[in-house]
Amino acid sequence: MIVVDCNINREKGSLIEKGRILERSCSVSIRPLQDGDFQAWKLLWRAYLEFYKTSVVDIVYETSFGRMISRQNISQNAFVAERDGVLVGLVHYIFHPHNWKIEDVCYLQDLYVAPELRGCGVGRALIEAVYAASDARDVSKVYWLTQDFNKPARRLYDYIGSVTPFIKYQR
Repeated sequence: MIVVDCNINREKGSLIEKGRILERSCSVSIRPLQDGDFQAWKLLWRAYLEFYKTSVVDIVYETSFGRMISRQNISQNAFVAERDGVLVGLVHYIFHPHNWKIEDVCYLQDLYVAPELRGCGVGRALIEAVYAASDARDVSKVYWLTQDFNKPARRLYDYIGSVTPFIKYQR
């Protein structure tokens, strides 16, 4: 477990919202998803999916949760942010092979922070936990996708990552 003081009012690390620097801070613990987290995690993930106007059936929640907490499945993983015993954020990430590299890469699939704690560094702390987990596995590349309309998240992503020129297609 990592305890993080999520104060983002630093010269280079400040985030700007509508022309003002955010000065909110909070203290959260970032830790791996655990067996007893199912109900709270499900509520957070459901809120994330609703933001993107989608949903999944209960068996997907149950299967995904089981995979992410399994010691045998090292590909699918999750961290949660906890504040005062309540889950307030999540990140799902997947290690997978890449045909252009010898080492695996890491896909950060889902990132969600409860609305009342957005802007105080919880999302950044969750991403940095994925970076640390990737570094521990000698995985140098972490990538993710977001919707073009998700401007608050993109402000964070522009600071903590690099935009690529790729456009996603799917069947």
